[in-house]
Order: sequence, then structure tokens, then C-alpha cells
Amino acid sequence: MRDELIVQNCSPTLAGLKTGSMFPFYCSSGEKLLEDIRGLNKRLVPKGLRVLPLSYRDERALIYVFRPKNLERDLSDSAAADLLKKCGYSNISTGSCVCELIERFREYGEFPHEVGLFLGYPPEDVSGFIYNRACGHKCVGCWKVYGDEDAAVKTFEKFKKCTRVYCDQWRRGKSIERLIVAG
Repeated sequence: MRDELIVQNCSPTLAGLKTGSMFPFYCSSGEKLLEDIRGLNKRLVPKGLRVLPLSYRDERALIYVFRPKNLERDLSDSAAADLLKKCGYSNISTGSCVCELIERFREYGEFPHEVGLFLGYPPEDVSGFIYNRACGHKCVGCWKVYGDEDAAVKTFEKFKKCTRVYCDQWRRGKSIERLIVAG
């Protein structure tokens, strides 16, 4: 897996602005995929990041890059924890929630809508998406907004700028390790 894919798809997570990011990855072998992920984790875990495959089917994987400490903070929020319980998560510990999320991707083959909580989206927007069945949102950017539209628009712009800057730095030769902001 090329570092460039991570920079293109996960810059706000690398910068510490976002808890997690996901992107599709095409790989002819599940064994090769796991080898690539092990190599990435050897480099990124010491910097406060973790890489996991959420699913792998028909040579397509869904890769999750996240900051475990930020995820723990996000999932401990009472609104996030309540929503996870309503979605059927029995154990709200971070590790258990990640395992449950992976199981849901593998079992159902579709996006469990609570995934937004694992990406750092506001619980009120994740809840709004689920209960309004993706309708009636105020605006759309990285996610559909049901709560604070002004804050979300500012966040979307910050994420776009971060991605532009990080991609530019990558093209100029800065390594992914140097792009990561310590968490």
C-alpha cells in the first residue's frame, strides 16, 4: 500500500484534526494486504496512528486509519455511547467497539451508519443521519450535517485545506512519518 494513498485520503487524521479516515484499497491478495498493514503499523503506531482493514471482499478492502486515543475520547462522549448502545453495541470499550464495527462490515457487507462516530463526526449528525434516513440535512461536506452547520462548514474547509497542504508537502518529498502530528 502506497503512502501516497494514505496522504491523499487521511491528511486530516495525520494532522490530528480528525479521529479517523477510511478509503477503499484494491489488493489481489488478503495475505498481501495484511502484510502491508503490518508494515504500516510498525511505522505509524509509534506516531499515535493505527491502520486496520474494516473489510476485504473481491480484491477490495476498506482501510481504516485512526488515532486510538482520539477514538477513545470520542466514544466516551455520552451522546456517542448512547447511540452505540441503541445501535446494539453491548460493550462500549474502544477496542470492543472497533471489533464490533469490523464484524458489522464483514457480516452485513454494507456501511453501518454509526461508522461516523469512528471517524470523529459529531454524534448529533450521526444520530440525525440514522434517524432521518439520510434526509432533511442542513448541508453536506465530509458528512451530512443535522446539527451545527456553521461549525461543520468551517471543519470541512479546514479538512480540505489540510489535504491540499499535505498532498503538496508529499509531492515535495516529505515522508508520511514527518507529516504526522504527534498525538
